Amino acid sequence: MSTPIVTPAQAAGRTYAVRTFGCQMNVHDSERLSGLLESSGYRPAEPGTDPDVVVLNTCAVRENADNKLYGNLGHLASVKRQKKDMQIAVGGCLAQKDRGTIVEKAPWVDVVFGTHNLGSLPVLLERARHNAQAQVEIKESLETFPSALPARRDSAYSGWVSISVGCNNTCTFCIVPSLRGKETDRPPADVLAEVRALVAEGVLEVTLLGQNVNSYGAEFGDRSAFANLLRACGDVEGLERIRFTSPHPRDFTDDVIDAMASTPNVCHQLHMPLQSGSDVVLKAMRRSYRSERYLGILERVRAAMPDAAITTDIIVGFPGETEADFQATLDVVAAARFSAAFTFQYSQRPGTPAATMPGQLPKQVVQERYERLIALQEDISWAENKKLVGRDVELLVATGEGRKDAGTGRMTGRARDGRLVHFAGDPATIRPGDIVHTTITYAAPHHLVADAPIQAHRRTRAGDNVEAGRRPRTSGVGLGMPSVGPPAPVPASVCGA
Repeated sequence: MSTPIVTPAQAAGRTYAVRTFGCQMNVHDSERLSGLLESSGYRPAEPGTDPDVVVLNTCAVRENADNKLYGNLGHLASVKRQKKDMQIAVGGCLAQKDRGTIVEKAPWVDVVFGTHNLGSLPVLLERARHNAQAQVEIKESLETFPSALPARRDSAYSGWVSISVGCNNTCTFCIVPSLRGKETDRPPADVLAEVRALVAEGVLEVTLLGQNVNSYGAEFGDRSAFANLLRACGDVEGLERIRFTSPHPRDFTDDVIDAMASTPNVCHQLHMPLQSGSDVVLKAMRRSYRSERYLGILERVRAAMPDAAITTDIIVGFPGETEADFQATLDVVAAARFSAAFTFQYSQRPGTPAATMPGQLPKQVVQERYERLIALQEDISWAENKKLVGRDVELLVATGEGRKDAGTGRMTGRARDGRLVHFAGDPATIRPGDIVHTTITYAAPHHLVADAPIQAHRRTRAGDNVEAGRRPRTSGVGLGMPSVGPPAPVPASVCGA
């Protein structure tokens, strides 16, 4: 039975801020949390002010997740002593894992909610205020698919669209399945409805999001579902770029490669986690592929799309990893020629099988191997980027991705292959969300520079919205189309918990 959303009258005038830790799934969940709060009458806090409600959307996967949470809570405790009516809510994966422990360690927290009941937040905040008592509510299964909830989108030109939540894999280093649950897939019609709704508001780029995005269709028994979804997105008029993250090598089919290569608006970018190049370590990780299969996928991707930029995730120092195992990882990295790699030093995650495995490696061994991997990948990234000097690129102009742009007189955009490009442009006429064409003049390991004259500049509806300070607010698929600007009232039955 659903609980009505807090009415705007109850939350009138109160401000909020959502702080996000972790992966893209958490970022997208935070858009939903912001949408829920605004639909309940809260408004975003002005920069530099203390909000009436602070929501910490946590991660249990990244290193030092606990320390980051309790460090933030410690700071907020001092703020709350000065602002008595402030409320603090903790949600996300760490909340799902630690539950009531959070309130025991930080009794100034007002609300704890899990990954399965995002829609409960407004009601829990009101209940905590009314009862003057902390509210902890953790559901064991998905209560409402997040995309049925309202969202305040972070970007006017690029949007996340979840196609599934949860994961059916059992990787020994990962706690996600126990926190997000088994995979639940959205019907393709719902996904396409959300994509079309975003495009109708000027969004140019959509990233399809799932814990294991290319296993989409497992729940309704269709192995071709993900490839077919890519092709269907290709038919959405006005959608210029489609990306997806993150696929699993086990489920990566030639049909997906064909869909990527034959659908013009699917970007030739692939982020596919490797984790280790050692077959022994992959088996210990319960990764259901081996290095030969992984490299075979890359070979077929590049045969179909020679310009594809491929990135990956790698864990260094998994329990039992020998020097020979690590060398196997270096060998695969050298063969794969990744444009970039997100590298992590293994650290124990309570609740995962790997945390109690024998052969936990000393920190100094892991650090030394990590540095060798970074050095190799930096050389490869730089060499691969140098090949692009002199090449013409199409850029979707971005907001705030270049920390030195102001000092260099450059702006920043993303190429179709996902690479970050700092380019010579006039911010008086070129807006984030616009499209520009230019030529690469310099390469560094982590970015490209285009100081050549702009060849073409196309103003877009997304750029118009950025210039006007507007962002799409979606009311949930099947529950109304999105609107740009102040959110429309949401019926009580829509966002209940």
